[in-house]
Amino acid sequence: MKTAVIHEWLVNYAGSERVLEQIFHIFPDADLYCQVDFLKEDKRWFIMNKKVKTSFIQKLPKAETKYRSYLPLMPFAVERFHLSEYDLIISNSHSVAKGVRNNSKQLHICYCHTPMRYAWDLRDQYLKETGLDSGFKGAVVKFILDRIRKWDFETAQKVDYFIANSNYIKDRIKRAYGRDATVIYPPVDVDSFKVSDKKDDYFLAVSRMVPYKKMDMIVEAFSGLGLPLVVIGDGPDLEKVKSRAKKNIKFLGYQEGNVLAEYMQKAKAFVFAAEEDFGIVPVEAQACGTPVIAYGKGGVTESVVPFGEVRSRGVLQYARTEGPPTGVFFYEQTSSALIDAVKRFISIEDKFDPFEIRKNAERFGIDRFRKEFKDFTDRKISEFFG
Repeated sequence: MKTAVIHEWLVNYAGSERVLEQIFHIFPDADLYCQVDFLKEDKRWFIMNKKVKTSFIQKLPKAETKYRSYLPLMPFAVERFHLSEYDLIISNSHSVAKGVRNNSKQLHICYCHTPMRYAWDLRDQYLKETGLDSGFKGAVVKFILDRIRKWDFETAQKVDYFIANSNYIKDRIKRAYGRDATVIYPPVDVDSFKVSDKKDDYFLAVSRMVPYKKMDMIVEAFSGLGLPLVVIGDGPDLEKVKSRAKKNIKFLGYQEGNVLAEYMQKAKAFVFAAEEDFGIVPVEAQACGTPVIAYGKGGVTESVVPFGEVRSRGVLQYARTEGPPTGVFFYEQTSSALIDAVKRFISIEDKFDPFEIRKNAERFGIDRFRKEFKDFTDRKISEFFG
């Protein structure tokens, strides 16, 4: 069976790329298409050093650093991929990848990380954060996003089967596209992280410094608490985040995986304030036996077992509430709500067992993903082609 895999863009190794890596372990002979490919030669191992077929955006000015600016052109670009020779199309999509053209004789399965954020749930937030919620430029951008949203909905109807990376995203797919989806959680390399029951006296936050991650809020909260916080990560908001920090907060910038794992192992707790589609890093922290203090919305409610009375809250629709606790939730993205959650955690921190926390993380391992994804695709291939 000739297979094509469609990915958004190749510029680094992040959450969606981990899924892509495992898809190629299942379909090693598949061809790879994406909008742009700017991976360095020493970073191509996770795509098995495949030759990538890119769109015309690859050759546009400053595409290597400004590829996101070409979002209005991406629907047109992805539709220009010629895929008629393939039997199976797998799109690994959080933006436009699922919009590839296919015909009635081709099976198209989409692993959906989220319906396109800028066109749906985060549209107003994006416009506000970029200062485009008013004026002439704002009107133009709103018009473009409305057109992209219409295209996004229409192309979703041409996908044969959706896989969602969490129940949270399954609901968003239903709301946005009117389509059902099967949940297969992303692969987390839990075996690369070792559990530790010896914790040091600091909290840990790890993230790219962009607005929706709320790193400035975390720093503000811990500046108020006066408790030691280690911050790992960089990004465009780094200086803004640093400006809110007091001396109890230590910034380490970007760190390689082995350093990150060591800090995760020794942290008193991992702090996470974003509303994520799934959230791989909180699972990695749990693989180290480290409890998580998290904003109780999004995919993290499916990977963290909340402590005590918060288990009954209606917002935890898909939360796993049975078994030993692995973290504490807060329900407003404010520094005061986080401060209360940290204080609550400190009062009950002896209730968390590092080895039980590790067991919870093991639910999301790589072998589990490969089996579930292969079983699903094999079943749909058999049904579709007989």
